[in-house]
Amino acid sequence: MMNKRNIFIIILLIVFGLVFVPRIIDRVKNNDISRSESRSLKLDNFEKNIEPLPYLLMNNERKKVPEFNFVNQNGELVSNNDYIGKVYIVEFFFTTCTTICPVMNTNLIHIQNSFTKFSDFGIASFSINPEYDTVDILNQYANENGIVNSNWNLMTGDRSEIYNLANDGFNLYTAASSDFIDGFEHSGYFALIDKQGFIRCRNDEFGNPKIYYKGSVNHMEKLDLNGEAEEITILKEDLLKLLNE
Repeated sequence: MMNKRNIFIIILLIVFGLVFVPRIIDRVKNNDISRSESRSLKLDNFEKNIEPLPYLLMNNERKKVPEFNFVNQNGELVSNNDYIGKVYIVEFFFTTCTTICPVMNTNLIHIQNSFTKFSDFGIASFSINPEYDTVDILNQYANENGIVNSNWNLMTGDRSEIYNLANDGFNLYTAASSDFIDGFEHSGYFALIDKQGFIRCRNDEFGNPKIYYKGSVNHMEKLDLNGEAEEITILKEDLLKLLNE
């Protein structure tokens, strides 16, 4: 003989089956199960955010990439016009850098390998040590580091033009001095450019533009030794948004 407690449990199970199971089945049929139950909150928030990525405004005008024209690792002339119709990332680096450049380009390789299906994605890397970083050196660097995207140009040219492009064109700090490690110092940030050549970025929680994306913290780490958070995750999200425009 079943006691009253067991009978009560059986009745509850029957009620649950009659009331809640049909509702669950109906939600599954209508694709109404919350995505956050199976995906990360960050990715879920990105998918639901259909707002366009803001433009960087300077004096109430959209900030466009300055004109440039340099030689890449294949000995080809490359200008800003070659990137029209492509979404791309801009960085300033040099091949003999032993501090932040290896981390920055590890992150860029990761992004390259994450967006192999997008023929309209590219990267523009400008050497701040152009006297050493010749076409041959840049070509060797590309081969040794797994740079295979045909739209990823490692560029060299006149030093003053490159420094003007960095410091005045993008406001990404670049300098040379024997007092610096490896003889150079530069920003560890990336700029994100849309298909029309405009600089795009997300706003912070206060509505101010973040402008650039930190590239000097490894994408596999949440924080570096200085407590700086990685921003490759949000860069990939914003890159995908521009590619889908």
